Amino acid sequence: MKNLSSWLITFFIIMFWAFRVIVAVMGTMGSDFMVMPIDNNTEVILLFVVLALVPFIFKRKMWAAIVYLLAYGWYFGRGLLTNILQLINGEILNANTYMDMFVALIAIALPIATLFDILLDKSRTKNPVNKETDWFYKNEQYDRKLDERADKNHYKTL
Repeated sequence: MKNLSSWLITFFIIMFWAFRVIVAVMGTMGSDFMVMPIDNNTEVILLFVVLALVPFIFKRKMWAAIVYLLAYGWYFGRGLLTNILQLINGEILNANTYMDMFVALIAIALPIATLFDILLDKSRTKNPVNKETDWFYKNEQYDRKLDERADKNHYKTL
């Protein structure tokens, strides 16, 4: 991760995960909060899935970004689509529904941004890691160092 955008997207993923932890805890306790979980059991499972995927996203693995997009798209996409259809049909929605739509929109936008960030990352394809040779070529311990006599080649003889 050499780009600022990659760091920011990963930071926002972690912040959104922490926000969803708070939502899940508040939903389990039955407290009023600005956002309620769609399904509490699925929310907890999704939190653990995303927690397992974050290190792989940090390591720029494409499959992790795809799984992240599929999981959040499946969970948040249904509610977002339902609310948008209600809005299109002209139904009057309350403030909580708009807040749920906003959170779902963020939840869908983060995996899409992550996927595009990994797809467009030039350092991922330009400098691939090769463990067979990197230990030698990228290690200063094995670099040849010239001593002071190397350029003179004048040895004193008696």
